[in-house]
Amino acid sequence: MEPINILHHGAVSGVTGSCHQYVSESTNLLIDCGLFQGSEAAQIDLANFPFDVSRLNAVVLTHGHIDHIGRIPWLIAAGFRGPIICTKPTAKLLPIILRDALSFHIPGNDTLMNSVMARLERQIIGYDYNTWFKPDNTSTGCTRLRLRPAGHILGSAYIEIEENGHRTVFSGDLGSPGAVFVEPPASPERADTLIIETTYGDRLHTQRKEREQLLAKLINRALSDNGTLLIPAFSLGRTQELLSIIENLLHNGKISWHSTTALPVILDSPLAGELTSAYRSLANYWPEELITRRNSGRMPLAFDNLITVEGHSEHKKLVKRLAQTEQPAIVIAASGMCQGGRIMNYLEALLPLKTTEVLFVGYQAKGTLGSELQNSKPGDTVRVNDQQIEVNAQTWSISGFSAHADQADLLAFIEGIKPEPAEIRLVHGDEQAKRTFAGLIKKALPRVKVVVPG
Repeated sequence: MEPINILHHGAVSGVTGSCHQYVSESTNLLIDCGLFQGSEAAQIDLANFPFDVSRLNAVVLTHGHIDHIGRIPWLIAAGFRGPIICTKPTAKLLPIILRDALSFHIPGNDTLMNSVMARLERQIIGYDYNTWFKPDNTSTGCTRLRLRPAGHILGSAYIEIEENGHRTVFSGDLGSPGAVFVEPPASPERADTLIIETTYGDRLHTQRKEREQLLAKLINRALSDNGTLLIPAFSLGRTQELLSIIENLLHNGKISWHSTTALPVILDSPLAGELTSAYRSLANYWPEELITRRNSGRMPLAFDNLITVEGHSEHKKLVKRLAQTEQPAIVIAASGMCQGGRIMNYLEALLPLKTTEVLFVGYQAKGTLGSELQNSKPGDTVRVNDQQIEVNAQTWSISGFSAHADQADLLAFIEGIKPEPAEIRLVHGDEQAKRTFAGLIKKALPRVKVVVPG
């Protein structure tokens, strides 16, 4: 068999900037091309790639989160003209996310924006799940690919690459049981080489029932204090999951609200609003349980209490009103790691108030404001919008809402592969998570070669 070389260009020492390369004599594939975030972002020149862009046959995307797709416009600017391969749902979501991301990097330049987006949309090819295909029959020889459900967010996939009888699997981001819009992933039938994420390789999540009970408890606590519950959330995946769960809690009377007016559930993120509409249009990809709920007349993503904020002036007025009145409300806004977006204005205005609660429902990378807030104590100060802000708000974290598999889920995914892989490479995790998980694999599967790139 001709040698296969796997190179790691991102999500090596941390959890952002996912970018891996599969190279053989006949094939050169890039798996994801994501933005770095937090402390990792300062070290990266977006336009400088550590590989020859002209030699790539295709880019294969695991899903639409910005830390997996955000550098694609720069890849195109560097001359990449091959196919951008993903699932059909991701193909629908991808242009929405990248247009929003580009608006921050080239603000006010609609001509350039439209040119980049037109080029991008010509290169995107959406494939069905679970079907083998050849990405480019003229240049990839006997290589074939398959996209399998990863259970992370709508459209997410792990990637199987088969060449000359050798099967390589890139996990992308794997999900855990209990997600609303996706089913948990099934292990591949085989994987000679497995590249797997380790975001929560050293931790276990709370279970679905427990996390929803805790969410209800925190919402009720915030309401009893007549304060605002702020939930920083990624626009894609986490926001839609939260909205659906809150709708279910309201429907089942788990949230105590005795006012004659409806409890405001505020979605304040233009991108999240657009993606939520796209999620509704992709209902044929939802799990059966959620489709049944919708068919009974309930609207998981468009319920009566939901208020969607569009314009910036409306957003500013709302922040000011909540700060002045301390009106009870639930606010969901991006970004999920508090690295920009409208959540920043809420934090600046509401962190000093003792009635404010901040709930983190996803991973907070080192160097992000979210990570700093997670570890803060009342009376600490943090820098928000170039201002030093005193933190008197209560902060909470519920790991069970993470769209990532936890340690037990990751190990079960590996142990479900029969026969066991010859080699497992650990990526997309901090050093402690990777070391801890490596030790767990070696104990469970002592014959497997475990590699920790770095």
